[in-house]
Amino acid sequence: MKIIELHESVTASNDRDADEIRKKMKEQGVLLINLMSSPGSGKTVLLSATIQALKDKYKIGVMEADIESDVDARHIEALGAESIQVHTDGMCHMDAGMTEEALHNMKEKNDVIFLENVGNLICPAEFDTGAGKNVMILSVPEGDDKPLKYPLMFQKSDVLIISKIDTMTYFDFNLERCQKYARELNPDIAIFPLSAKTEEGMAEWTDWLESTLKEWRK
Repeated sequence: MKIIELHESVTASNDRDADEIRKKMKEQGVLLINLMSSPGSGKTVLLSATIQALKDKYKIGVMEADIESDVDARHIEALGAESIQVHTDGMCHMDAGMTEEALHNMKEKNDVIFLENVGNLICPAEFDTGAGKNVMILSVPEGDDKPLKYPLMFQKSDVLIISKIDTMTYFDFNLERCQKYARELNPDIAIFPLSAKTEEGMAEWTDWLESTLKEWRK
């Protein structure tokens, strides 16, 4: 497993750089997914379950962005997926320049690459990474009012995964209300309530992933 130290991109043209990354990924037939959430939402657990479900069909790579540590990257690597750890030098997000540098350090020809962005619901929403799709995770313990508190994240995301639905009986979480708030901000957002632990809802998520990859490659 490789660990690379990245610094904030010095370019003032992040959006242009992001468009170039998308163009390259499209030409290569590789779907790059920017995965965003708060810490503890279950990103790594979801990625693990996704890799297990699809590893016989597709090669999946993961770029683990974090301020420090390599715990998550080692876990992903143990599942047989290519994984690199990205240290962001204290930055709370990835941008296009940082993403491009990380992509250059990946050696496998992957079908799907997940960028597990730094855990928070503010900074990652503000910077285009060049991903083909933006996916965010909101876990049940965080509460159903998060769309009201972090609207930009929901507006920028193509997919909302509501994770840990197996814990709904323990928390005051209204699924319908959360979906209503999210769709008021983004009518086109796809929503997948699921539990990576019990596998409830996982098939709908992986079906979306497969169909999106096929569409991306047209």
